[in-house]
Amino acid sequence: MVTVHLLRHGEVFNPTHVLYGRLPGFRLSELGERQAQAAADYLARRPVRYLACSPLERARQTARPLAEALGLEVAVDERLIEAANHLEGHPVAGGQGLMRHPELFKYYRNPFRPSWGEPYAQVAARVLAAARAAREAAAALGDGAEAVCVSHQLPIVAARRLVEGRRLFHDPRRRQCALASVTSFTFDGDGARARVVRLAYAEPAAALPRGTGAGA
Repeated sequence: MVTVHLLRHGEVFNPTHVLYGRLPGFRLSELGERQAQAAADYLARRPVRYLACSPLERARQTARPLAEALGLEVAVDERLIEAANHLEGHPVAGGQGLMRHPELFKYYRNPFRPSWGEPYAQVAARVLAAARAAREAAAALGDGAEAVCVSHQLPIVAARRLVEGRRLFHDPRRRQCALASVTSFTFDGDGARARVVRLAYAEPAAALPRGTGAGA
């Protein structure tokens, strides 16, 4: 059995509270860097031998302290990227500010897909495929080796819901995927036959104070 840990990035400096999605230039805040270090301290105690991350800057930053602690190279996997979203760049995160942008209403016609961006099913499938690839890479490095994939909240939640057999449409306010949290999938079996037999969740940075002037 091989465990793959899906690590969400730390807090991003986002004082204007826009939905930044895949936009460039959004780095970790000072608190986000501390959260990344807390996650690295937690995961460095595990037999992690393979490390992959989303190509976005905040994910790369979150992966860096763990890579340095374990002496690992970071493999960039495009499948771990944030979900595509037509609302990028607008201050509509959490629904706030939506009424000031009526031109965006058309993207809310189908919340089940969702119509404002990449389909949940597509996001879940690609992230789970990345996790399986990480499982294969870790397994090739010896018995007991584990892997870490640094990604984003929605991709991690979508993959988890797919594994748990739950509907992919959900209330974002009820997601269990805090900043710098670790969602762990334990796979049993080889290759395409590998299936997730155990799921765990941890928040290594939970004790850190909340930041100001920034957003998730």
